[in-house]
Amino acid sequence: MPLALWALTISAFAVGTTEFVIVGLLPTIAADLGVSIPSAGLLVSLYALGVTIGAPVLTALADRMPRKTLLLVLLALFIVGNAFAAFAPDYNSLVIARFITGLAHGVFFAIASTIATDLVEPEKESSAIALVFLGLTVALVTGVPLGTFIGQNFGWQSTFLGVVVLGVIGFIASALLLPARLSRTASPGLKAQLQVLTSPRLLLVYLITAVGYGGNFIAFTFLAPMLNEITGLSAGAVSLVLLLYGASVAVGNIAGGKLADRIGAVASLTVIFVGLAISLVALGAALTSPIAAIAVAAFWGGFAFANVPPLQSYVVQIAREVSPGAVDVASGLNIGAFNLGIAGGAWAGGLVVEGIGLAAAPYIAAGVVFVAIVLVRLSGGLNAPDPQAVAAE
Repeated sequence: MPLALWALTISAFAVGTTEFVIVGLLPTIAADLGVSIPSAGLLVSLYALGVTIGAPVLTALADRMPRKTLLLVLLALFIVGNAFAAFAPDYNSLVIARFITGLAHGVFFAIASTIATDLVEPEKESSAIALVFLGLTVALVTGVPLGTFIGQNFGWQSTFLGVVVLGVIGFIASALLLPARLSRTASPGLKAQLQVLTSPRLLLVYLITAVGYGGNFIAFTFLAPMLNEITGLSAGAVSLVLLLYGASVAVGNIAGGKLADRIGAVASLTVIFVGLAISLVALGAALTSPIAAIAVAAFWGGFAFANVPPLQSYVVQIAREVSPGAVDVASGLNIGAFNLGIAGGAWAGGLVVEGIGLAAAPYIAAGVVFVAIVLVRLSGGLNAPDPQAVAAE
């Protein structure tokens, strides 16, 4: 693999870290800025909202810009947003900084994926894209717990400064290693993206993505406060739990893709969402016991992100049936649905924590995931027979 791909991987690591590290820093930020835990949770929601808005709008507006230039502009926006966050004087400034940073996130991964395929031979395209997204996976496994540890011990501003350094390294590496001339295909405009949203079948899948993936964030957003205040774990112990959770996420993500390949999207999503709902109920019951809470958190991570590969493949499957000329558009909009789910889940979790309490968050999250199970079965009833599922039987 060319060195230029590793420049993209480093940048993806920085982008992934800044998205999820905020989860481990919520208690620290809330205490330092004098806001409630639910208010601090909005820092997760507004970042995801920035991703949701930025991905389709900026992709369409920047259609004529050379790919390398666009990537560097996005990394510059990412660096500026995190630097603004590091020096934010108050809560409102930090909210704005998070939203600005989120704008760059969705477009970055879309552009980085297309650049990755342009750097290698056709038979290595999938491996090239996987290498880019390896940065995101490694961020969950190492960047988030390490960033949480740094923020808890040296101030949350230090974490954002660390991400700025990573972003600068990615920017310099991309500027030096990426070729100036990269082939590009015209990005779909807003009109093409809106046409995909007229398909009831695709809308149902986007709803499944937002509800099922987002439901998990009702609990995940407030994992650190739950472990601090209910379980009684120290800040250092919370970082270790996040490390276990991230490792479990990495395994679950791979397993989710293999399961979807074996039994089909609908069947695999049913299994994964049932496992996720059970994990969330178990988490709620285990919060008063440190050992049980740690064990459940490690188990929970395996289901939490395992739905990503089958949800993406399901969107592609449906798009090929109902809108074969806009499969890429449909797939891209599902990324927006993921982030809309994160935004909604974190916001709803804040309402739950404020109105009922931290202990209720896992149970409410499980209830929302159960709704996703119903939607999956409803969508599956509308499908033509899945050849993979038939073969498995």
